[in-house]
Amino acid sequence: MADRPEVEISYDLERIDFERTSELIRASYWGEKRTDAINRKAFDHSACVAAFIDGQQVGFARAMTDYACFAYLCDVIVWPDKRGAGIGKKLVQAMLDHPDLAGIPAFSLRTSDAHSFYEAFGFEVSNDGMYMRFVR
Repeated sequence: MADRPEVEISYDLERIDFERTSELIRASYWGEKRTDAINRKAFDHSACVAAFIDGQQVGFARAMTDYACFAYLCDVIVWPDKRGAGIGKKLVQAMLDHPDLAGIPAFSLRTSDAHSFYEAFGFEVSNDGMYMRFVR
């Protein structure tokens, strides 16, 4: 097995390649109805993390949060040509370890196809009868 390249993690929003990140999110099943303006506002009001290899961004994740009681993990995305190299795992772990989110008692998320991926971090499917959502 070939050595995996070293992945650098950054919480610096200024380093994020906004255009590429927004493009990939808009191409996803969960972000297809968003615009760049919506993504910009979402990024600006969230905790964000990016993954880099040799200075080039290869992944992104964010958490909607109040930085005290609540964090909702979302927009976890790895560039298509870099998938399968463990970058998604590094992004999720970096978000769970984010210095500004260390005191958050619980994270939540929603996925239609990556349950086993998130279960490896301790996420559990909620069947408690309390989780609800409102869709416009």
